[in-house]
Amino acid sequence: MTIVPKVSKRIWLSSPHMGSTEQEYVKSAFETNWIAPLGPNVDRFEQYLQDYLQNSSKVAAVSSGTGAIHLALEILGVSNGDEVICQSFTFSASANPICYLGATPVFVDSEKETWNISPELLEQAIQQRISATGKAPKAIIAVHLYGMPYKVDEVQQIAEKYGIPVIEDSAEALGSKYKGTKCGSLGTLGVLSFNGNKIITTSGGGALVSRDEKFRQRAIFLATQARDDAPHYQHSAIGYNYRMSNVLAGIGCGQMEVLEDRVSARRNNHKFYEDSLGSFDEIEFLPEPEGFSSNRWLTCILTPSFSIREKIRLALLEENIESRPLWKPLHMQPVFKTTPSITDGTSEGLFERGLCLPSGSNLLEEDLERITDIVKEALS
Repeated sequence: MTIVPKVSKRIWLSSPHMGSTEQEYVKSAFETNWIAPLGPNVDRFEQYLQDYLQNSSKVAAVSSGTGAIHLALEILGVSNGDEVICQSFTFSASANPICYLGATPVFVDSEKETWNISPELLEQAIQQRISATGKAPKAIIAVHLYGMPYKVDEVQQIAEKYGIPVIEDSAEALGSKYKGTKCGSLGTLGVLSFNGNKIITTSGGGALVSRDEKFRQRAIFLATQARDDAPHYQHSAIGYNYRMSNVLAGIGCGQMEVLEDRVSARRNNHKFYEDSLGSFDEIEFLPEPEGFSSNRWLTCILTPSFSIREKIRLALLEENIESRPLWKPLHMQPVFKTTPSITDGTSEGLFERGLCLPSGSNLLEEDLERITDIVKEALS
């Protein structure tokens, strides 16, 4: 007789969490044969997002957050030979669309209070690029990392000083607020993501946000293959197949009904971790500055060293629990090794010492207790 060893329950970093009505919206799409892209669920989902974000937001639902950034750059006129400033401490999807258009990213390091783009280094980067190229960068991509808002006022003040539009990458920050205003509605253009690991999901999807209806209409035009208004297929511009499907938008409609519950659950996860691990000298959490409200998409900790970070990560992995180091800065990525950057070591230090703990809104208290017990044992 072969004895199969018991495998502990898998705990994911951030898994999808369905509500109770997603299937009803999807069923409606099947029953009415709205399976092709567009349809009533897309309209409804966009309206849900606009009502939630407020701040005169206009929303175009698209196939991914990456696609939304690509559209935002194109709408702002970014093209071959241009430069775009991008926060270095983020996922590569924030920067890849810059390269799609033949432009060059200029990476800027973070500040320590929010881990987001440093206003001081941002201005240095703008001045340096003007001196080097004779013109200002075409756009700024600032990211609300792990749901923590970046320093919006400071970044916006610098952007206005040099006449540069801001693309607000809010892919990780739906449900976060900056001084009472919802993230995603604060930039010249905003970007949301509904990937499977985000605060809410449409399986795959994203959205472009703007207070300018002309920007929204341009995004929709480009996202539907830039088809001209004609009885035949006619195109006077290059477009993309970026529109969200009616089926996936149905999932989004159901998810919007539970968004606030999902934010509350993730913030409660963070509080549990703080209460349980906050007394350990080896564990440091990122606090919310005054006026900032993070959705706590992922709860992140800082340790004193790479070795302690890895000791915790491997201990969790041994028990079938997923965790992940903080983002490797883009200026350290092999694909961007020749790209201009303004850095001071902040994001490199965060990457070396930081770890994302499981943060899904469907975690049970017993899951959180299991996770923190393993962390405590690793530290002891």
